[in-house]
Order: sequence, then C-alpha cells, then structure tokens
Amino acid sequence: MQRIIFHIPNQIDEQLASGSHIRPLKMLAAFKEIGYHVDVIMGYVKDRRKQIQAIKTNIKNGIKYDFLYSESSTMPTALTERHHMPIAPLLDFRFFRFCKKHNIKIGLFYRDIHWQFEQYKTNGVDLKKTIAKFFYRLDLRYYRQVVHTLYLPSTAMYQHIPFSFSGAIKALPPAVSKETIQQSQTSHTTDLPSNISCIYVGGLGTLYDLQLFAQVVGKRNIPFHFCTRQNEWHQQKERYQPLPHTTKVWHVKGEELPAIYRNALIAVLFVKPTIYWNFVMAVKLFEYMAYKKPIIAVKGTAVGHFVADNDIGWAIEYTQEALATVLDHIEKHPEIIAEKIKNIEKIIPHHTWTARARQVQKDLAL
Repeated sequence: MQRIIFHIPNQIDEQLASGSHIRPLKMLAAFKEIGYHVDVIMGYVKDRRKQIQAIKTNIKNGIKYDFLYSESSTMPTALTERHHMPIAPLLDFRFFRFCKKHNIKIGLFYRDIHWQFEQYKTNGVDLKKTIAKFFYRLDLRYYRQVVHTLYLPSTAMYQHIPFSFSGAIKALPPAVSKETIQQSQTSHTTDLPSNISCIYVGGLGTLYDLQLFAQVVGKRNIPFHFCTRQNEWHQQKERYQPLPHTTKVWHVKGEELPAIYRNALIAVLFVKPTIYWNFVMAVKLFEYMAYKKPIIAVKGTAVGHFVADNDIGWAIEYTQEALATVLDHIEKHPEIIAEKIKNIEKIIPHHTWTARARQVQKDLAL
C-alpha cells in the first residue's frame, strides 16, 4: 500500500463544528478512502516530535512516501500549544526541509489570511497581535522555501499574501460531505416546498451581515429560516429588529438541521461584501449543495463566482433592488429551481472530499 504523510500542527477536536477542525479530518479520511496508508503528524509539540521522529526513521530505513500534505492552523505554527508559547518554533519546518531533501513533495493548504485585515487590528491586545503577526510571517517564509504546491480556498487569496511564491498556486476549497448528503431528504424536486422560502446556516457578525437580506424578505413576507449560534444571535439581534413573523431564528446543528432544510427552497449567502469575501469560500456553500439548495450569493465574491460559473443559483449585486428582482423572477418562474438543482447534482461528484484528495494526489504523486 502506498504511503503519505499527513501533517497539521495543532490538536484537533472532533467535537468542534468549525471548519478548521472539520476540514483536516475530512481530508485525512479522504486520503485513506482513495487507498493510502497515512502516517499522521498531529497534536501538540510533544506528540508531533515523536511522530516526526518515527517517520524520519521510516524514511532512513527506505520506506517511501508519495508526498506530504499539510494544513496550516488558524494560529501561527509556533503558537499552537495550549499556552500559545513558542517552545519549538522550528520543529515542523525542519521536518519539512528533511522531507524536501529526501525528494518528498510537500503540498500545504494555507487556511486563512485574516491577520492581514482590519477586523484583526480591531480585536485583541496589540502586543499579542504583533507577536502573532511575526510568527504568521515566519510561516510564510518557510513555506516559500519548502512547499511544492500551495493550496488556498480560492486563488484570489494569493494577492493578499505578503510574500511571493515560486511553486504552484492552486485552489482547494471545502467540499461536499457524503454524510451530509446522506442526511439530506431533498434529493428529488418533488420534495420541494411549493412556495418560495429561504434558509441561512452559519455565523453572524461583522463578516456575516445579513441585514439587507432579512429586511427584503421580511417586507415580502417570505419565510426565512435563520440558523445561527445562540451567543452570536444575542450579540447581533438588535440589528435585525423588528423581526418579521415570517422569519424564524433557530439554534440547531447536526441531526436537527435536515428538518429545517426540508422547509426551505433557496439557500442564502447574500452577505454584505467586504474584501475578505473576495476570496473566502464558505464551508456552508458546500453544505447547501449537499442539501441541493440553489444559492443566492453576491456578485463579485468568490462564492458568487462559483455560483455563477456552475449555474447553481444567482449571483447578484448587493442591493435591495437586485434581490427583489431575483425573488420576483423565482416566484414567476418556479421551474427554474429544478434546473438549478440538476446543475448542483451534476457538479457534486467533482466537489467531494475524495475529489479534493485525488486532486492533491495528481498534483504531488502522479
């Protein structure tokens, strides 16, 4: 059986619902599914040091690895301990150099560049942020030296990375989960609600501003299922008042979600656009696809480009008028929903986690 190395420089909590914890586990499972024996480097420094030493011994003893696939943490690599102190800042990078020396190609998914943007400047203690930025930049310097292929949520993110990179730059966005597809009960158009209704599932706050959408559908008495975290709703709910009787706020997840999805016709990523949305590929985009929900997105964003390119919804200007126009069009031509669903079904096989793993295999091993 062919072998690969899977590396992530932090501890993963399988119970956390955030993309930074879900994605590595999905990719790990996908590599195993396509036939690889996977040697894993994951956890705190103490664990990673032992795992690295074991793999080095394997390599010295002649065991071959097709490639090393790594996913960055949301924190700098050096600060991923519980106490966030840099006790072994070069541990992982020295191992990367060792692998490169032994002709093992490295592909790395760089998760986020939030530390380059305004919202990072306005949150937290200045000294901590200064230290963190130093180590974020250190990560990029080492990536530039050792990484063969740099994967990003979308290639549009590359223009915001403050270093040039001579290797390949490729998109490796989130993917459709087979488990979510299995949960979905809306596989056929005959299961769809008869009237227009909408659903949003995700965070709420500065980066996830749905006020304009909520206002427009509220005025039109369109049912809107608003699924968000309870603490975020309490922080933001005044901005959404008065809440129309047709808007229902939910604080559910997991097995409780399918019943709510079944009551909605259209999914929403019509959030206020910022420069951040120019390159972010929302995890929920692919959850919406798994539930076969056509998507209303904002033109010009990374999500909007994906929706438009694949004809799986509507990418429109961020205005009340544009939103009202598309809602009118859907109400007058309900048959368009079935067309969008067919397009979603057509592209799903190209956007599963195993498809992502095969892309990495093609880039690094074949």
